[in-house]
Amino acid sequence: MSAGAERIAFAFETAREEDRAALMPYMMAGFPDIESSRAIARSYAENGADLIELGVPFTDPLADGPVIHEAATRALDAGTTLDDVFGICREISGQVPVVLMAYTASILGGEGPAAFGARAAAAGAAGVIVPDLPLGEDESIRADLTEAGLAVVPLVAPTTLGQRRSEICRIASGFVYVVSSVGTTGERPEVPAHLKDLVADVASRAEVPVAVGFGIGSPEHAAIVGQDADGVIIGSKLVRIAADAGPEGPGAAVGVFIAETAAALASARPAVR
Repeated sequence: MSAGAERIAFAFETAREEDRAALMPYMMAGFPDIESSRAIARSYAENGADLIELGVPFTDPLADGPVIHEAATRALDAGTTLDDVFGICREISGQVPVVLMAYTASILGGEGPAAFGARAAAAGAAGVIVPDLPLGEDESIRADLTEAGLAVVPLVAPTTLGQRRSEICRIASGFVYVVSSVGTTGERPEVPAHLKDLVADVASRAEVPVAVGFGIGSPEHAAIVGQDADGVIIGSKLVRIAADAGPEGPGAAVGVFIAETAAALASARPAVR
């Protein structure tokens, strides 16, 4: 097990010992601006996040819906660089494990995946989610990131079936990211009816925790998902809160939502996993 995977495992185990699902909020580095994104990261850690998913802004984020896509565009227009991403990671990684969300172009750019992995690990990152790196596409990228000590977190969608699902779970490091519904990121009006069975099936195949993302937009939804999953990932809702924050600022605005969601997860007794 890599050093990053160990940190992630400890975060999930701590939540499990407290009889709740782990809370993993997403944020876009450099959005609404660099200093605000630093404040958001600190607020996440201070208000109940167990892990943080830190987005690397990219011009064509195929897995992301309009809210996160717009945040990436604004971050890039403001001049956010990979150095800035690693700076935010470095600031907060001593408090909670940070898992970067990066597309392959960001990892291959510059000096390549080995250098990206080394820089990420030096900044304290525990893992990397690469949504456009399907199993078997370029295993050298996965190998380089793993060699750097990072957990490489795979995704399983409702359309990932049979043997393919088992193969993804077999190579999973850190946790398995279960996509709750088909489509891009974004808030959904309700928790999909199929999700309970999907999580149970993935959990039966995986030796690492199972976390659910895409579409979770309220503390109530998080509590429902947290009854079955080991972790709950919330993205678009928080990015929208940051974008719409009033005079109190994005950090304070997202902090209120995180605290409410952490409380909801604590009161939602999970099923036996």
